[in-house]
Amino acid sequence: MRADAKKNYEQLLAVARDVFAEQGANASLRDVARRADVGLGTLYRHFPTREVLLETILRASFNTLAEKAQALEASQAPDEALLSWLQETTAFTHEHRGVIALMMGAIENPDSALHASCVTLRAAGAALLARAQDEGMARPDLNGDELFDLIAALAWLREQPTHALRADRLFDVIASAILVDHGRIPESNGRSGNPR
Repeated sequence: MRADAKKNYEQLLAVARDVFAEQGANASLRDVARRADVGLGTLYRHFPTREVLLETILRASFNTLAEKAQALEASQAPDEALLSWLQETTAFTHEHRGVIALMMGAIENPDSALHASCVTLRAAGAALLARAQDEGMARPDLNGDELFDLIAALAWLREQPTHALRADRLFDVIASAILVDHGRIPESNGRSGNPR
């Protein structure tokens, strides 16, 4: 990549991170290009679709969440590991407003730029769930796809201003439905945070 193209690429990524943080996943790509001081054609040469741009921005976070699942699996009891990872993943999707809808579509679409990252994330959660199920700590009739759907539902709830205040309580309700130790929710490393 030529030096000027590399500079444009890095500038676009930096600006896109800020714009998506401010406006959510459906932010204007025209606004990204304008604020990066490049033409819209330059943006599309580097990132042909919104999903390609988002995947580039989110890939590191998705990998971190998958690695976190492996670390939790090695360091915590199965129920605690699953609960901690659920909290972190739900908080991540909440912090990236609007990304959950794209993730839900991408996981079912192998042609999506986000597909591989979403599948990796779902597999990480499924592994934690399977471990908890093997130890008799999680209900046996739940699978990784359904766990991913529950995360999406909780993330969506947090994005709705009129419902966000109930999100922590509903997280606890869902956690107690997943775990089978008479509804006991294990101690975790802290809540996923209050809605912003």
